[in-house]
Amino acid sequence: MTKGAIQISAEEHGHVRLFALDMRPEQIAFLRDEPGALAQLLQINTLDMAQVDVFHTKDLEDLGLSGYLSEGCGIARSDLDTARLNALSGAMMAIRSRAFEGHACDLTLPPCITLVETFSEETAKWSARAMETPAAAKPQMPQPKKTTPRQARAEARRIGATVFGFAMALIALGLFSLLF
Repeated sequence: MTKGAIQISAEEHGHVRLFALDMRPEQIAFLRDEPGALAQLLQINTLDMAQVDVFHTKDLEDLGLSGYLSEGCGIARSDLDTARLNALSGAMMAIRSRAFEGHACDLTLPPCITLVETFSEETAKWSARAMETPAAAKPQMPQPKKTTPRQARAEARRIGATVFGFAMALIALGLFSLLF
């Protein structure tokens, strides 16, 4: 068990620190319920209380401290000394790395707070094969038509003849409407 100061780096993640609390029940309730009280006691600026659990070991009932750490905090059972942890009693506090919100800080532990142990959360073990994109899903550019100069002139003549024919039809329709 450790007393004194604990350095937390800004890059830290995936750790759970278990502390023993030697306080009266009303002090423990105050730490748990009053925003900023625990941060002030630890002499740090901010602490996300959603990432802090303050509890009494008797409240864990059959689960025990090792069960709380493995089931509730994601610590591998193989990393826990079950007999030693379940022998601990009294008020405890668990602080996850996320409680420090990515800020480096030095926790100054008062005499009433003792570090029991620091645990690492179990990381997911997974693997996947690389996905291959089917040809139909890949971006495709339409291929431009390859036209010869002769085909281009013929296309231009067809378009010109269509426009000329439409214009002549409009003129004929206009003349017809004037006469009748």
